[in-house]
Amino acid sequence: MVDFVDAGLSANSVSYSAALERQRALHADVASGRAPDTVLLLEHPSVYTAGKRTEPHERPVDGTPVIDVDRGGKITWHGPGQLVGYPIVRLAEPLDVVAYVRRLEGMLIDVLAELGIPGVRVEGRSGVWLVGENRPTGDKIAAIGIRVAEGVTMHGFALNCSNAFDAYERIIACGIADAGVTSITRELGRTVTPADVAPLVAERFPRHLAPSIRSLALADGVPA
Repeated sequence: MVDFVDAGLSANSVSYSAALERQRALHADVASGRAPDTVLLLEHPSVYTAGKRTEPHERPVDGTPVIDVDRGGKITWHGPGQLVGYPIVRLAEPLDVVAYVRRLEGMLIDVLAELGIPGVRVEGRSGVWLVGENRPTGDKIAAIGIRVAEGVTMHGFALNCSNAFDAYERIIACGIADAGVTSITRELGRTVTPADVAPLVAERFPRHLAPSIRSLALADGVPA
């Protein structure tokens, strides 16, 4: 099974460096079998992180510090009002990382649907988007960036709940210049916090991710 850990929401937000250290320690424990599959749910103080595909022109132009990380994807922002999820889970064999990412997207789309927001996938772009006549290129509401080592995942997803947007003005978020960003709060016109959304993620994660995660697949009687 999978453990869900409130690792620091709202006033208890966790610095990115501290969370990364915890991820690495937990990854080693899951990879060795000393710990069960675990999903850390938390918020960060404001921080920019750059994945391995980040280009120099996509970074802030004002000298704002950026933490380079070993996940896929490009530059993004984390901060108050954004629910960050770090699944540290062993993938089922044969490894299918793309399917794992698609199932993360599906889980987030289901969470948004529960709140009355029609999130969708956009071909060629990871994450979850809102697309319509007034935003044909899409507004991103959830970002995904992962790493897999020894068959165990790190990093994960960031879902915009009640965050502000000024930090996005300094970067080309996820390297996509022709799209915007939005949040659950902006779409619904009422405040919805990460603490409000975390239980929905914990409820839906096993349902959507079972085929990709070894312990869940075995629990459902699916060979892994």
